[in-house]
Amino acid sequence: MARLNSPEELENFRQELLSEKDPGTPCISICAGAGCIASGADEVIAAFNAEIEKQGLNNRVDTKGTGCPGFCERGPVVVIYPEEICYLGVTAEDVPEIVSQTIKEKKVVERLLFTDPATGEKAIHESDISFYKNQERNVICNNIKIDSKSIDDYLALDGYSALSKALAVMAPEEVVGEIKKSNLRGRGGAGFPAGRKWEGSRNAPEPIKYVIVNADEGDPGAFMDRALLEGNPHSILEGLIIGGYAIGSHEGYIYVRQEYPLAVENITLAIQQAEAYGLLGKNILGSGFDFKVFVHQGAGAFVCGESTALMTALEGRVGEPRPKYVRSNIKGLWNKPSVLNNVETYANVPLIINKGADWFTQIGTEGSKGTKIFSLVGKITNTGLVEVPMGMPLKDIIYKIGGGIPDGKKFKAVQTGGPSGGCIPEEQLNLQVGFDELTKAGSMMGSGGMIVMDEDTCMVDVARYFIDFLTDESCGKCVPCREGLRQMHRILTNITLGKGKEDDIELLEDLSETAIEASLCALGKSAPNPFLSTLRYFRDEYEAHINEKRCPALSCKELIAYYIDPDKCKACMICARKCPADAIDGGKKKIHIVDQDKCTKCGTCFEVCPSRFDAVKKISGDPVPSPVPEEERIITKKSPGRDK
Repeated sequence: MARLNSPEELENFRQELLSEKDPGTPCISICAGAGCIASGADEVIAAFNAEIEKQGLNNRVDTKGTGCPGFCERGPVVVIYPEEICYLGVTAEDVPEIVSQTIKEKKVVERLLFTDPATGEKAIHESDISFYKNQERNVICNNIKIDSKSIDDYLALDGYSALSKALAVMAPEEVVGEIKKSNLRGRGGAGFPAGRKWEGSRNAPEPIKYVIVNADEGDPGAFMDRALLEGNPHSILEGLIIGGYAIGSHEGYIYVRQEYPLAVENITLAIQQAEAYGLLGKNILGSGFDFKVFVHQGAGAFVCGESTALMTALEGRVGEPRPKYVRSNIKGLWNKPSVLNNVETYANVPLIINKGADWFTQIGTEGSKGTKIFSLVGKITNTGLVEVPMGMPLKDIIYKIGGGIPDGKKFKAVQTGGPSGGCIPEEQLNLQVGFDELTKAGSMMGSGGMIVMDEDTCMVDVARYFIDFLTDESCGKCVPCREGLRQMHRILTNITLGKGKEDDIELLEDLSETAIEASLCALGKSAPNPFLSTLRYFRDEYEAHINEKRCPALSCKELIAYYIDPDKCKACMICARKCPADAIDGGKKKIHIVDQDKCTKCGTCFEVCPSRFDAVKKISGDPVPSPVPEEERIITKKSPGRDK
């Protein structure tokens, strides 16, 4: 393909691509995101290619490996167009049947369809699946429609038309004005208005400026940015180029963690393809605007998600935060004006330029516009990526999209905002998802992690876990964060071990206040959030751990014990055989007992006891019932352990 030298040439080429596509030709889209690849998507793709060739359908069926459509738990996901038939959990063994039945006979393979657990109804089309139909997918919707390694697929769906529009008919100030009017807030955590950030760099007197994509996604359980970079890298690249044009920058950087090899591969290929088409490099589309992009792989330090630490790492030094005496959009990378936004923020830019700020502001709340992608994980029926309009209640995300809590368990809390976020309890489920609303509730939007917890989750242990994570990820540069978090982790650990003291809560509050007020960067300032939010809503659990040496959730190992109910024991010997510590005494027709001195509290006996017996019990705080005397342990017809 020759270089495209004008918006007209780009549009003509787009029409050529569309003319070569028959909308009636079956197209098999197979998710080739990291999650589906781990579930065998590569084998499924190979099987489709082989089967299509075997059945002589090469010229009548298209196949493509696409990005993640979101329903990761049910992968590999296959969607067949134009009918939009969606199959879940597809294996290579299913492929011949799909080709023979669906492609050739136009019949649906029902066993591969989504079955609604609430109604038992099957959904044929992707848009009919409850997980999808309650979302508003503006950013991630094209992931399943395009080959993630093909610029032509992106162009066929109006790719780079926003860039063409910006360069041809909009002055840089107009681009900044449109982003500012849209009230697009950064999707990476703080929610700072992107337009104001761009305007500050645009107006800075320095002639050399930079635009940077933050793809250092380090939150446990979060994979929104990875999915976008893997599945639709050109959308991020287009947004970055528009950002460079808007602020007067000619150099951009994509900072991506090296643990994302597929994302690195796809964005690097996208850059090469864009350069070959004249959409990057010198005189883009004949506009006179020059722009180049570099990919920088981070070493996986969580703190490099913070703007100054990321820029320090880009400069080739250790990724540590530095004081923000002047904002980064005025003095950032190499002390030059630098706009840093995350992956999802840049992916929204082409949509805003093409559809207008007025379209964007119709979605969302007063202070939070547009949609937001969340990784919905944890104790939830449907896990995966969800994109919802700002303002949707948490309850709708968890129950309408997520399908509620599995195994009949009760919802307890949802943690938003990553390790530095907070936990929101059941009484706050009607809370609208928005930057300001989540902050008022003691949490934050963050980059979009959403971890659901059920009744078996100990909130004290949740706080301990996230403080432990942040302690390890602290760069150690400032004392309030380095030492304060270490002490918070020590105290929280002692509480979960039954060694809590009466003044521990007050001490934790003092350490939190110091970290918030005196830490150098946002990691330390927000690190106490897991403790403060769980204390705010679940103070009774802290008091039970400290005052009663009891874990209400029966989760903290040192505060629980196992015993066998003699009225229900059937002497089946399963628990005795499976116990790794040989802590269960019992034999045939002999009621079993747990030797508390030997028991390691591993829970094996609890897990293997047949549910119809329900003889092994887990308790916390209360004394373990005395074992049945030896002379009464024989099961007879009259004994309480005997079946009637």
